Formats: sequence, C-alpha cells, structure tokens
Amino acid sequence: MAEKKSQNVELTPVEEVYAKRKKIFPRQVTGLFATLRFSGVLILLGIYYFGPLIQWDNRQAILFDLPARKFYIFDWIFWPQDFIYLAALLIIAAIALFLVTALAGRVWCGYACPQTVWTEAFLWIERKVEGSRAKQIKLEKAGWSWDKFRLKFTKHFLWLALSFITGFVFVGWFTPINELMDRTISFELGPWEAFWIFFYGFATYGNAGWMREQVCLYMCPYARFQAAMFDKNTLVISYDEKRGEPRGSRKKGSDYVNDGKGACVDCSLCVQVCPTGIDIRDGLQYQCIGCAACVDVCNEVMDKMGYEPDLVSYTTENALSGKKESLFRPRVIIYVILLSVISVALFTSIAQRIPLGVDVIRDRNSLYRETDEGMIENVYTLKIMNMDLKDHRYSLAVGGVEGLTVKKPKKGILVDAGTVLNYPIRVQVDPDKLKKSSTELIFYLNAIDSDKLSIEVDGRFLGPVYK
Repeated sequence: MAEKKSQNVELTPVEEVYAKRKKIFPRQVTGLFATLRFSGVLILLGIYYFGPLIQWDNRQAILFDLPARKFYIFDWIFWPQDFIYLAALLIIAAIALFLVTALAGRVWCGYACPQTVWTEAFLWIERKVEGSRAKQIKLEKAGWSWDKFRLKFTKHFLWLALSFITGFVFVGWFTPINELMDRTISFELGPWEAFWIFFYGFATYGNAGWMREQVCLYMCPYARFQAAMFDKNTLVISYDEKRGEPRGSRKKGSDYVNDGKGACVDCSLCVQVCPTGIDIRDGLQYQCIGCAACVDVCNEVMDKMGYEPDLVSYTTENALSGKKESLFRPRVIIYVILLSVISVALFTSIAQRIPLGVDVIRDRNSLYRETDEGMIENVYTLKIMNMDLKDHRYSLAVGGVEGLTVKKPKKGILVDAGTVLNYPIRVQVDPDKLKKSSTELIFYLNAIDSDKLSIEVDGRFLGPVYK
C-alpha cells in the first residue's frame, strides 16, 4: 500500500471584522469652550437633580403624575386631552435641533446631550479618584494590587451612587419626590418605582461609565444623518490644513516657515483630549461631537509657541476655501419660519386655553321617552372636568330648542380642582317644537366665581316628528 505524502497546507489568516475597543482616556483641558461646556453641565444637572425639589402652591412645581393622568407645570395643569401640546412641543424641539445643526453642527452633542453631560460628570469623578490621564493609563496597565483595587472600587462605588441618585430623581419627576423618599427609607417602594430607579440607574452607569463614546459612535442615530443637514456654511470644527501642514516638531521660537513646516507642531494633544478618540487633522468625521476640546488645547499650544490661534477652530467649509459665507440660507430661513409659527401657535393656544372640559354623553339605552305630561325626554350625563388648580362651582344652561326644560339634581355643580364630575340631567321638549328627529342642543357651563371659565358644547336631542 502506497504511503501518503504529507502536504503542507497554508492557512489564510483570519481578519476580525470588528476592531476591539481601545479604552479612551480623555486628557483634561481648559479654555473658553471647556468653561462653556462645564457651565452647561452644571446648569443641566442642576435642573435635573433639583427640579423635583421645587415646591409650588404646596405641591411639587413640576410633576408628571401618570397614574392620575395629570401633568403639573407650575400654575398649569395638563390632562391627556392636552396631548396635542406635547406633540407640538416635540415638533418644535425637532425643528430647533435641525436649525442648530444647520447653523453650528453638533453643538447639541458636545454641550447638551444627556450622554455627554453624564459622561462629563463620570469623567470628573474618575479624575478625582485616579488622577490625570497619564496616571489613569499607568494604573490601567499595572497589575492588580491593593492600591489599584482601592482606587477602582472607590471610583465604581461613586459611579453607582451617582447612578442610583440619577434613577431616584428620574422617578421623582413622576412620583412626588418627598413621598418617594419616605417610601424608599421605609422600604415600601412599589414594584414599578423600584424597577425604574434601578433600570435608569444602571443605564446611566453603563452608558456614562463603561460605554461612553460607544454610544455616540454606534448607538446614536443622530451621527448618521447629521450630514444631510450640513452644508458649506455650517459651523464645524476643522483643522486648517493649508496653514498647519506639513506638521512637525520644532523648538520654540524657530522659524518654521523657513524650515518648510506648517504651524502644527504634531504634539497630538488634540487627539488626547478628544472624548471619541479621533484625530481632527484627518478632516471632518461623523465621530466628532463638536465639543471643541481640540480647539482649546490647540489654542493653548499656539499661544505657548507664539503662533496665531485657531489652527483648529469652529469654521465653515466656505471660510477655509476663501469663499463668501452666508448665514441666511433657504433651509435656515425655512427652519426659522416653521419654528416661529409653531411656537407662536403653541404658546398662544396655551395662553388662551380654558381649564374646563365637558363631555356630553347621551343615554344610549333608549333614544328618547315620553313622559306622563306628554313631553319628549332625553337623558344625558355630563362629564365635567375641572382642569384648574382651584375648586369651582358652575351654572348650567341648555339652549337650542324653544321652551325646553332641564331637570337636574338639586345640589349645585361643585367640581374639585383636578377632578371629573359625572352630572346627570334630563332635557324635556314639547313634541310640537321638534321640527326633525335630531335637533342640535347647546350646553352652556359657566363658573360662578370666574368669568373666564365658560364653555359651550354641542349635543343632540332625539325625538319623534309629528306631521
């Protein structure tokens, strides 16, 4: 039997489709835009954490009470019937985002996005515990020791504490936070409250502590369609390649022009401060969140070298190419008009809104009935909604048919603030006054103690028509 000859099989190396994440350690930076970003973080976190603590007229000033279907905003109270206002507000927010993006790129991402805001807070804790960027990298590469365990444990403990507070405050916007605190201390939290506290808390811990730039790069859809809103006059963070190239190191005070170099000293600080780890010198990239950290650190280097600032800056494609810039473009004008019209319509509607609602429900068990006196009678139930913050007493009148009679309870119509009253009435009409089988009625409801609270609602009266 012939022996088989061994064959040398050359294996093709396997290439990974997904590159393993390299942890980013953003360098701390100071400057104008860093100050603006820090101020924005403080203001937004202050609104979020302290907003539920504001009291107004013996209650929480802003409370979205989902079980009761009431939404309190200072002196206003909104009901599910006012959902149109929320829809308009979301439209305004979307158009405002489109407008800001068309004008100034991704400044929302760099200064006001919740992912950016909480990531900045977590980075601040990380720097306080582990030290500067260099110390963090050194600690990450070092083997496990008591000091490393202590620092890592402290950092994650503070992250989890802030995350739990974040989840607790989130629920506090929907449940009165004082009641929520009492129930938390006494371990009497409801299942849904406990779920959302821990869900939102761990989401914050995961997104801001672990995932960070991964949320911006892979999860956020805004980065993917932002290019559709950019044009050559949109402010974006750009590197002036004509002025900066060829880059290279040099001594301070040297004549880099005669040395055949550009203004960029190739210090790589713009990469070190970037929270998404990109090199802005490679051109505009979708990963750039417009935080301007690279602008601050580059201007700091330019100042030390004695060069002109803004090698990296907020600028436009037209400005870099020497073309004329234009602020008022067709898309900007359209956005401004839409935003103005919808905003004026929304706030005008809210200002003229009457916090009173009435639903007229006719008894469907019978179309009509004839009384012993020969009158035609329809039975109704009025659902009277007092959407005001005060109790009100109302008067009722019905019109539409000559000589009609209203039979109603002897007690007055008193509706407590934020409640719904079912008020039964009977309307009787002389059959000789009916010209057709379905006649329109008008129900008039007026607050006795306020001239501004009045409403008219249409209804139908059914009856026979005698020829």
